Amino acid sequence: MNYLEESLKLHRLWRGKLDIVPKMSVQSRDDLALAYTPGVAAPCLEIQKDPSLSYELTGRWNTVAVITDGTAVLGLGDIGPEAAMPVMEGKCVLFKAFGGVDAIPLCVRSKDVQEFVNAVALLAGSFGGINLEDISAPRCFEIERLLKERCDIPIFHDDQHGTAVVVLAALMNALKVVDKKLENVTVVTNGAGAAGAAIVKLLLAVGLRDVIMCDRQGAIHLDRPNLTPSKLELAEISNRRQKKGSLAEVIGGADVFIGVSAPGMVTAKMIQSMAPRPIIFPMANPTPEILPAEAVAAGAAVVGTGRSDYPNQINNVLAFPGIFRGVFDARAADINEDMKIAAAEAIANIVSPEELSPTYIIPAAFDPRVREKVAEAVALKAVATGEARVSPPKTGPQAL
Repeated sequence: MNYLEESLKLHRLWRGKLDIVPKMSVQSRDDLALAYTPGVAAPCLEIQKDPSLSYELTGRWNTVAVITDGTAVLGLGDIGPEAAMPVMEGKCVLFKAFGGVDAIPLCVRSKDVQEFVNAVALLAGSFGGINLEDISAPRCFEIERLLKERCDIPIFHDDQHGTAVVVLAALMNALKVVDKKLENVTVVTNGAGAAGAAIVKLLLAVGLRDVIMCDRQGAIHLDRPNLTPSKLELAEISNRRQKKGSLAEVIGGADVFIGVSAPGMVTAKMIQSMAPRPIIFPMANPTPEILPAEAVAAGAAVVGTGRSDYPNQINNVLAFPGIFRGVFDARAADINEDMKIAAAEAIANIVSPEELSPTYIIPAAFDPRVREKVAEAVALKAVATGEARVSPPKTGPQAL
């Protein structure tokens, strides 16, 4: 199937991938009076007295806004907010299909950080959470930080944190396959944008000690001139040996490669220079940094990509629907590091020791266990870390 041609045909037919469907029937005067005026005045006045009741008397409890400015859309780049709408609608479909979460796509016509933040913050009372999507770095870091300061609902930039959660889950199991410990390995990454930065920060939070980040100019280190503020921050937390040089020069001896960059950045020779039984995650889409067959032929012990047509697809859909399901179940005020780590552990633990293999380190996107396990882990961690504002519903055996 030519997915591009077929998708365009279907988008013309669908004219949007979402419908707004009422929960109630309006077939009589009584129905109208209950759903709208005069009856609707009662919940309005209750919410006026206690705004938190908006979570009980409206759909806010289960609704996330999926918001972009269209500056970093998939592999298409800065295509503008209207052109980003098909992707935002698609993301909303995934929220519903994989998490039971209602999602509304919003595209903001501004590249100004303050304008964007103000627009989103003013709308926050309509939603239970905000999922930032496809916003270019380094602006996305500032936007997320400012929104967290202004809003009393969770702010989650999926390109950063969803990616990091799934990479962590995959790496946890890949390390079991090669019998190595996170605290003892050297990781080299390529790509220092939103995803690359979040991956490294989350790996450091769970015990990684040695990581070298690379971008188009090679290794990021403190002596490199003209570092942007965001890359200076990365230089301060990574590359403890201050290695210098290109990706090809610093990858030698590394145990793990993680790519969120561009096609063809890794060669067989580079993999052969790594430590024995290296783990390779070339995740550039649609064409990875090196094709899996080439990586395996060069000696890679485990390979994971972002593509569905290869084993070990490292896909954000494993994370964000379940994370928001758990966040909404606990009405969490924030999505903290402990909750992200809990989500990663839940994803990793779905693969049993008996199932674990070089070609099966992470569950498939359609595995029905993912939503429940991730949501439960996130909700429980929200309670444990003081982020929960209600007790989450019990699921699984303990609910019986």
